[in-house]
Amino acid sequence: MSFGFKMARLLSTFDRHEARLLEIWKRLLVVEFGGAVGTLATLDPKLAMKCQELLAKKLGLAVPEIAWHTERDRIAEVGAFFALVTSTCAKFALDVKLMMQTEVGEASEPYKPHRGSSSTMPQKRNPISCAYITASNATVRQLSAALFEAMVEDHERSTGPWEIEWIVLPQICTLTDSVLKQTLDLVSGLEVHPLNMQKNLAITHGAIVSEAVMMKLGETLGRQYAHDLVYDLCRKAEAEDQPLVELLDQCPEVKLSREELEKLCDPAHYLGLSVEMTDMVLQNWSSPNYITLTDRSFNKTQASKRG
Repeated sequence: MSFGFKMARLLSTFDRHEARLLEIWKRLLVVEFGGAVGTLATLDPKLAMKCQELLAKKLGLAVPEIAWHTERDRIAEVGAFFALVTSTCAKFALDVKLMMQTEVGEASEPYKPHRGSSSTMPQKRNPISCAYITASNATVRQLSAALFEAMVEDHERSTGPWEIEWIVLPQICTLTDSVLKQTLDLVSGLEVHPLNMQKNLAITHGAIVSEAVMMKLGETLGRQYAHDLVYDLCRKAEAEDQPLVELLDQCPEVKLSREELEKLCDPAHYLGLSVEMTDMVLQNWSSPNYITLTDRSFNKTQASKRG
């Protein structure tokens, strides 16, 4: 696949996260004002709902359909959303860590003097942001589980579980903010090394595209026979340090021209629909009007329109 295909998958995932955020927002920004058990019993019945409505308006929040003192799904949902978002960031960070390995070297974190260098091995360039992202995400995932524990509350007035939210929510929000900032820096300054990618593709002497060869030969030799033939040739290519295309060209059972074999053994000709799928993601991705948690002008009506 192309590197663009990999990045398009990341973009597509974040596009879904934006849709989730717009959907969650209108459920999350809801006032809770109802008295001891949520029935507004201490207020004048004729004015109670109006009072709740005016308070919600003052705070820039929506009015709930009913009290939710001990129905904490709103809080648990946003915690799960943060776990989803940071997990996406961590998956990408893990990939970058693997691509930064010395023997791979296909991508690197943004370079700044002394950033990522080892105190004992100055030649190293460590994946600092990636380490922060994956560590923080692991913590967010664990803490978000506690929010589901906080949902199991007794009757209409909790005797303890919702205090869990007070402990873990600040940490979840702080860590999620950190993950997003680190990911933004990582993506914005990511260094890609196409020559190393090309070099790595050549390591197997063409065996990396053995599937393509097998499927083509299977048209005349039968799939299983072609599989066993290509398998043996790949082992021979590795043992004798020879290009697979040379062994295929010498094999009497392979009735393909040299030109056809070279095309089959070229990874650039086995990208599938990488380019087309990447283009589809870019075409389907509308210019995002990103919202932030500090954008107080965003309200439930806007969420409904954009949703």
